[in-house]
Amino acid sequence: MRSFNVQQAKTHLSRLLDEAVKGDDIVIAKAGRPYVRLVPCTEDESPRALGGWMGRVRIASDFDDTPASIVALFEGVETPRPKRKPKRR
Repeated sequence: MRSFNVQQAKTHLSRLLDEAVKGDDIVIAKAGRPYVRLVPCTEDESPRALGGWMGRVRIASDFDDTPASIVALFEGVETPRPKRKPKRR
């Protein structure tokens, strides 16, 4: 186990990270006391379970139906706007 103070760790962080990934035990000390340990992150290589949201999500029957006004906006076609009723005072 190799120990470095915070200032040394800041100066040589890239090198310390490389050493930690290779398997070295790196400890960063603050005020002479062990503070944190650098350890490499490992990817979870277990297979993902399918169907985790089964029964929790409902998709509306009209999910794929796009209103004509929205389609017209994508196609660059102007559609007449509905007229508003004047406000009563």
